[in-house]
Amino acid sequence: VGDVVALLDRQDYVADRPLATAVFLALKMERPLFLEGEAGVGKTELAKVLAAALGRRLVRLQCYEGLDVSAAAYEWNYPRQMIEIRLAEAGASGERHVDRARLGQDIFAARFLLRRPLLDAISPEDGVPPVLLIDELDRADEPFEAYLLEVLAEYQLTIPELGPIKASAPPVVVITSNRTREIHDAIKRRCLYQWIGYPDAERELAIVQRKCPHASASMAREIVAFTQRLRELDLFKSPGVAETIDWADALVALDRVTLDAQTIADTAGVLLKYQDDVGALTPELVAQLVAPAVPEQGRAQ
Repeated sequence: VGDVVALLDRQDYVADRPLATAVFLALKMERPLFLEGEAGVGKTELAKVLAAALGRRLVRLQCYEGLDVSAAAYEWNYPRQMIEIRLAEAGASGERHVDRARLGQDIFAARFLLRRPLLDAISPEDGVPPVLLIDELDRADEPFEAYLLEVLAEYQLTIPELGPIKASAPPVVVITSNRTREIHDAIKRRCLYQWIGYPDAERELAIVQRKCPHASASMAREIVAFTQRLRELDLFKSPGVAETIDWADALVALDRVTLDAQTIADTAGVLLKYQDDVGALTPELVAQLVAPAVPEQGRAQ
């Protein structure tokens, strides 16, 4: 587990021990890892840095409403199949008939498959198992979850015309969900589960310092302290770590060295993504939030 922490750290990903343990077990047991949590807490980023750390290709399946097998797993190249049929018919024009049974088998060969992310991950052309990221599964329709069961349980998918295609070595599978809806228990049973919540102040400070090195130590502490207190409010969408990093970058770009009410008002749209949340930051509330975040020396400056 310590090696996993160090492995991720070398990719500038600051992981706590429970998450590193889940990653270690997923790799050791060759089980899919199901990550659930608020948006912007590092679920997708984990798959990216894991691929980089392991030196493997990242295969990403971005889920959305209406996602089907043709977009997720495979599709037959119908234009190419039609050309093959026409060529076979033209070549057999001097013969009595075309061997339709043989032709039917030939056009459903693997060379006519258009490989989508799931097939690419199960049967990579280079033979190296990639990291398969099934991102935001909660955005897909429930029937698609049923299709995934074979992939997650057996590391294989079945093409009716060819039969099952099984991975010679399983890919590293990371599934993410922002919990906009519940994922079926059948999916979770096939995975190791880990909830990724908002980090505590110490870990978030380490993340900001790693991702935004141009921010001064004092400014990074103010940013993290303010964001941590902001998450205690009843907001429609609390800022994630991604927003904290973006805000730090924005304040550095504006050459700010300390937080003040005007700067927060001017840059609230970087940290918050809904107008109701931005509007809730009244001058009085900002003053209350800034007071514990900015040390006395910083306010005096």
